[in-house]
Amino acid sequence: MTMELLYNLLPAVAALLAFIACYLAFTWARRLTSHLHIGFLPVALRRLREPTLLAAAVLAASAAMPFARLTAIEYALLHLHVILLIIAVGWASIRAFDIWRDILAQRYRLDSQDNLQARRVHTQMQVLRRIAIGVILIVSIAAILMTFPAVRAIGATLFASAGVAGLVLGLAARPAIGNLLAGLQIALSEPIRIDDVVVVEGELGQIEEIRTTYVVVRIWDKRRLVVPLSYFIEKPFENWTRKTSDLLGTVFIYADYTLPVAALREELQRIVDDSPLWDHEACNLVVTDATEHSLQLRALVSAANKSDLWDLRCLVRERLIEFLQNNYPQCLPHSRVDLNERPTLSTTAK
Repeated sequence: MTMELLYNLLPAVAALLAFIACYLAFTWARRLTSHLHIGFLPVALRRLREPTLLAAAVLAASAAMPFARLTAIEYALLHLHVILLIIAVGWASIRAFDIWRDILAQRYRLDSQDNLQARRVHTQMQVLRRIAIGVILIVSIAAILMTFPAVRAIGATLFASAGVAGLVLGLAARPAIGNLLAGLQIALSEPIRIDDVVVVEGELGQIEEIRTTYVVVRIWDKRRLVVPLSYFIEKPFENWTRKTSDLLGTVFIYADYTLPVAALREELQRIVDDSPLWDHEACNLVVTDATEHSLQLRALVSAANKSDLWDLRCLVRERLIEFLQNNYPQCLPHSRVDLNERPTLSTTAK
């Protein structure tokens, strides 16, 4: 009885020993590579540990099964081992995409000054990873279900009527399939990227997330605009950072005709020279309109990103108004009323 119990415990003991050995091997390897902050090996050791531990335990238990005397439940245990092995393989496949994502995130950083290439890589990586994870989950679940004989019989029946079933499912899932195809198209054609500054439905915001079927746009006041992926394929929208991350912004000032424009232009240059928000790319001031009441002056400035540009525009507007108030108060917009009596036609004739 005791020997039979020991034989029956062999798969469990083998699984436990394999788990411990694999865990110690990963711990030792991670200590050896602890000085490496970037690279493939540290990321792979961190991401693949859990699925590898599961696979090692399952394979060890399966290898010990012939030595056990579990005739009554042997088939059930082998079936469980197959299911766990499918889970381990699917898990490891998902973690492989996580390794790819982490390595690219180390190489292409979004916090760099000119992050156009980084935004392109992160967008493609995020969309393709989500599609791949969806495919892996579907294949893994299908593989697990096909290990049951009853499900295989149902699958053969469904396969015989696959044409009608496919048509019905295609019509029912048309919006979801359209968004999935739009996600793949966005990853390849890149109309939007992570951190792009866009105007969607009249709202200025930044692309925060690109999911499998929708995009999250972060509005400047911290609201989130959730937009279907197909929107960016089918409808027009503004992308302010399509080619480069730096931006141009305008500030409009209204003044009287007596204003010396050259003095205001020099003041604008002094303002941006003293500000760390300016990227030293664009700075000019021109008269863009002249109405019967005042001049319209446009100050054009540039900054490295949307946040800096907003702050710089506010700073320029405030300083230019202050400059006019302190130095040319008579040049602020005002209306003229002539109270002198003008000679009429009849008076002139006399």
